[in-house]
Amino acid sequence: MKIKSLLLGAIASTALAPAAMAERGSDGTVNIIYWQAPSIMTPYLSGGTKDIEASSLVLEPLGRYDPDGNLVPFLAEEIPTVENGGVSADLTSITWKLKPGLKWSDGSPVTSADPVFTAEYCMHPEGGCAQLSKYDGVKSVEALDDLTVKVTFERPMPNPYGPFMGAQSPILQKAQFQNCLGAKAPECTEANFAPIGTGPFVVDEFRPNDVITLSANPNYRDPAKPAFAKVNFKGGGDATAAGRAVLETGEYDYAWNLQLAPEVIAQMAAAGKGVPVSAFGTLVERIEMNLTDPSSSLPDDIRATREAPHPILSDLRVRKALSMAIDRNLLTEIGYGQAGRATCNLVPAPARYASPNTDCLTQDIEGAKALLEEAGWKVGAGGVREKDGMKLKLLYQTSTNAVRQDFQALIKQWWSEIGVETELRNISGSVFFGGDPGSPDTFQKFYADVEMYANNFDGTDPQAYLSMYRCGNEPKPSSQWQGENINRFCDPEYDKLLDELARTGELEKRGEIAIRLNEMLTKDSYTIVPLVDRGRVSAHSNTLGGVKLNTWDSELWNAADWYRIK
Repeated sequence: MKIKSLLLGAIASTALAPAAMAERGSDGTVNIIYWQAPSIMTPYLSGGTKDIEASSLVLEPLGRYDPDGNLVPFLAEEIPTVENGGVSADLTSITWKLKPGLKWSDGSPVTSADPVFTAEYCMHPEGGCAQLSKYDGVKSVEALDDLTVKVTFERPMPNPYGPFMGAQSPILQKAQFQNCLGAKAPECTEANFAPIGTGPFVVDEFRPNDVITLSANPNYRDPAKPAFAKVNFKGGGDATAAGRAVLETGEYDYAWNLQLAPEVIAQMAAAGKGVPVSAFGTLVERIEMNLTDPSSSLPDDIRATREAPHPILSDLRVRKALSMAIDRNLLTEIGYGQAGRATCNLVPAPARYASPNTDCLTQDIEGAKALLEEAGWKVGAGGVREKDGMKLKLLYQTSTNAVRQDFQALIKQWWSEIGVETELRNISGSVFFGGDPGSPDTFQKFYADVEMYANNFDGTDPQAYLSMYRCGNEPKPSSQWQGENINRFCDPEYDKLLDELARTGELEKRGEIAIRLNEMLTKDSYTIVPLVDRGRVSAHSNTLGGVKLNTWDSELWNAADWYRIK
């Protein structure tokens, strides 16, 4: 089995660039603004990027991905490989060694019992874990000694870097979360809002969907870091206000995800208070098609599964017609300019995993009409198609954002041209991406016909990301509405290919399988309708040093290295 290129090709030097700082806390306060406000401080109970990134200031994994997609150790002494003995020759296990002397922010020692517990927490059969795909194929996790953790897989795993790698899979403190297993997980409010971590900062106060105040971790492993004594993390508002707060007024030091038209960002940057930074990764704006009936007349457990198929979108011809009617090139031009690329792919990068399919890039209104005719949808009153007494009417939801509302308006117009009536709904991003099991408006519950958003995967290998669409991984009441199979796609052949990907080591073959999986979701089934491969655009003040935009991990991955330029 050819594995060296996979296990070694993405591993960088263990040395990270030193930050220019004098001593811990010497640079006062750093002000961060995320216009989608964090709702919780653990990635295990939310798939929202805003929550994953906020929690990365406190919770850390054994290893991370650097801005080039390389694997670098954080809590681990080194990245395990076959060559250094950390990955078994038969690829059925990976063994991590913790750095000695690590402490939690409360001063207690970090031991192998903590990652072992973290795996138990996420894999618990009675509770939902938003990052369960990270543990796909895991048979057991055990402590070999106080600093050594062994993960054993059910089968050879050429890409063993799922558990404990990247911002989506950090380590939890067993002592704090041990009574929060399974269905009890969402009930542990204090732990979920203020986790004890190993990161550079600790939570002083967490106000959901509003403000987080943090202070320097007194037990952080580098006594000279972080340079900032305090973090003021403001959530809410909109992307325009966030951009202005950094680029025009200088009130904030860092603004995340400036999902704004390119000319708007350029005008803000002209004020000279800060600079926008951008990089491409795997962030794809897409439409998800609901394969289940979202009707409020049905019980939640039925709405969450395919026991009640969607009365309109279960027909492939309808889904394909909706995709054909969209002009992705125009969407990209007006929404992102040079910071976007029209795409037909859920996985647009790295190149070896990206499908060459470009069929969707040509808008075909007449072809879409013909497909709907073939499916039995005939034009009725007001130009809206009807079939068996039902109108072709869809509820289209997304988060509140100027670019997304522009997209909604254009897509509604194109769909009207093919005879589809579309109702638009937009929801505050803090709520939409919040993962609150009590809210009806989360993207996980998907109480609409179609919804639009973007997310991505950490690292450069898409295996865990593609595993999100495995049968049984749908959000549902029994999992506290956690789960990553948002549109409730289920295909046994897809699952078989996932298993094949998991046991394939040769990079070219892995690429072929990943491309096929991507096409099964997009080109074949139109369950997912990709729109734009979005470059990540954020901004930082001219006085904030040490920022290295990272599209493969959390943008805040190296906040310990940030400092004030004087």
